[in-house]
Parts: sequence; C-alpha cells; structure tokens
Amino acid sequence: MPPPPHLKLAILALGLGAFAIGTSEFAAMGLLPWYASDLGITEPQAGHVVSAYALGVVVGAPITSILGARLPRRRYLAALIAAYGVMNLLAAVLPGYGTLVGTRFLAGLPHGGFLGVAMLFAADALPREQRAKGVTQVLLGLTIANIAGVPLAGMLGQGLGWRWGFALPGVLALLAGWLILRLAPRVGAPRDARPLDELKALGNPAVVLILLVGAIGFGGLFAVYSFLSAAMLATTQPPAWAVPAMLSAFGIGGTAGGVMAARLTIRYGTWGAAFWLMVLMALAQGFASYAVGDWGLMLVSSFVLGLGSGMVVPLQTRLMDVAGQAQSMAAAMNHAAFNAANALGPWLAGLALAAGWGWRSSGLVAVALSVAGMLALALAWYQARQPGGAVQDDPARV
Repeated sequence: MPPPPHLKLAILALGLGAFAIGTSEFAAMGLLPWYASDLGITEPQAGHVVSAYALGVVVGAPITSILGARLPRRRYLAALIAAYGVMNLLAAVLPGYGTLVGTRFLAGLPHGGFLGVAMLFAADALPREQRAKGVTQVLLGLTIANIAGVPLAGMLGQGLGWRWGFALPGVLALLAGWLILRLAPRVGAPRDARPLDELKALGNPAVVLILLVGAIGFGGLFAVYSFLSAAMLATTQPPAWAVPAMLSAFGIGGTAGGVMAARLTIRYGTWGAAFWLMVLMALAQGFASYAVGDWGLMLVSSFVLGLGSGMVVPLQTRLMDVAGQAQSMAAAMNHAAFNAANALGPWLAGLALAAGWGWRSSGLVAVALSVAGMLALALAWYQARQPGGAVQDDPARV
C-alpha cells in the first residue's frame, strides 16, 4: 500500500533540507578560490572556512542529539534546518574573514542532528516494509545536491559573487523548515527517551572504532576535493564551464558510488565492502594527484573521487548493527565523523600547500589518510572478533 500523499510531501521536505545542507557544505569547497581572493587571504587560510564548518558538525551532533531526544521531532527538525538557513544567510551578508569562519562553524552545529533524525523520522513515518525507502529519499537530497545544487551555487558564485553560493542554500533551508512544519505528521516525542542514554553510544568501542574509520579514512577525500577548484584554476586554463562540470561530476560519481557500495555490502558484508572502497579511495586520490595540470583529467578524477563517498553505506550499516538503543546518536555521530574528516583533510592538505609542496601534494596527503583509515578499519575488525566484542555482521545483510 503506497504511503498517503501528505507523508510523501513531508519526506520530500526533509529531502529538501538535506539538499540545502549538501549544497552549502560542498559549495564552500568549490567557491574557495573566490572568497579567498575577495577576502585577501591565501587558499590554505580559506581552507579554515571549510574546517570550521566541519568542526561545528562534530561539536553539534552529540549536543543536538541529547537536547532533542525528548522533543517532538517535527518541531525539532524544523528548528534545526531553520537555524541552518539563518547561519548561511549571515555567512552571505556579514563582512570579513573572521565572521565567515564563525558563521560557518555555527551553520555546522545543526547538520548532524538534522540528517540523523530526519532519516529516522522518515523511516518511522512509513509502513515498516517501506522504512528503507524513506531513509533513501532523505539521503537522495544530499546526492542531488552534489549533482545540481553545488554546480548551481558555483555558477552563481562565479557570475554574481561567492556570497550567493551561501545565500541559495540558506533560502532553501528556511523553505524546508516551513514545509516540515506544514507537512510533517504531528508526532510527540518518544515517551521512553532518556537523553543521557544516547551518550552510551560514545562508550561503545565498536561504535567508536567505526567512527574513527570514517573520521580518518574520509579525510583523504576532503583533502583533495577542498582544493580541487583552486588547483584547476592555478595549474590550467579551463573553460568557464569546467569548474561547475567538475563539481557535478563529483556528485554523479557519488550517486554511482552509493549504488556500488550497496551491492558490495550485500556481496561481501560490511567489512569487505569497506576495505575495497578504501582501496578505491586511495587509488582515486593518487590519480587526482597525477591529474593536476590537465583540466580534462581533473574532471575525470572528480568523478572517480565521488565513487569513494559510497563508503558511508557499509559504515552506517555497521553502526546500525552495534549502536543498540542509541540509534539517533550513532546516526548523528556518523555525520560528525565524516565532518571530522572534512576538518582533518583540508587542514593537513593546507599545511602541505603552505609548505610549498605544490598542488599535487593534497593527493599525496589524501593517500596517506586512506592508508591510515585502512589501519583503523583493521583495528575495528579485530575488536569485533574478540570475546565480548560486537556482534559480527552477516555478509548477506545490508
């Protein structure tokens, strides 16, 4: 039986919020050369804008999970995405480098809480046999953001000024908040929710180690992607359409990577899929380093880099298996882990650039982070197989 039309619209509103978040997060990377030039700062300094947002996600995920545990989810989600919209609009209109860093940090605070609870909300709003469909539709907002939203923000940033790249997702986030209030079912807070119980997820070694894999292993992807536009402009003479096309290629790669990751997880289980995707990420980052100086190859490298983003599938699947009753915290912290990577990767790549190692160095830093992620994955695998460790995954499960 198909879900009622109002539930479909409510989930689309949640997907619009995810679209706004994905557009803002990745547009900040694609627009880096333009706000660096306008604000009179270097590219490594501009990378701190990206890292500030990521740190906001890391800080905000556990706080919003605890504060929102007993709040009605409809209003909680609407408030989070509205706050996100306001912070993006402030980033678009306030002057100065310091205010941009500050507003990006504040914009990151609602990120993990919104996406984590939105997926749970969408799943609970549909019949049990359609729960996965609700989750997929919310995540589709992030995917479409990389295909359409980020290139659009990039074109606005190039044509009208980089501040429009933040204004666009700000307006979309406010619209999503209004739609969630109008369309989402009026469901009360979980009666048995105990906010401090959510913290138990952070004391579970199986959860912490999986989060560590994401925080380190994904750092390589962001180390390259954050400086991809700047590297293309600094080392080649691309046509005007090349930068938006490169950003779109990353989104298309991410879509294909998600499908591929799901199939790998079905066939090889979470551990096997995570390992092979980590290998793919390392190879893609090495190719991205080689491609610097040739804008055509850099377009291809952007697509291949996007394939690695499918790593979220086996890691999220594993977290669902080991998080127990703290599903909201685990879902939010998974986004926090990826944004810790979003802070770590650009910071390390920025250090390499500031040291004069050249634009290829971001790819070499990325490969090192992927290797470190493989070591973290091996540690998580070893822990799960010790007496008293987490329940092992079934290779046939997704």
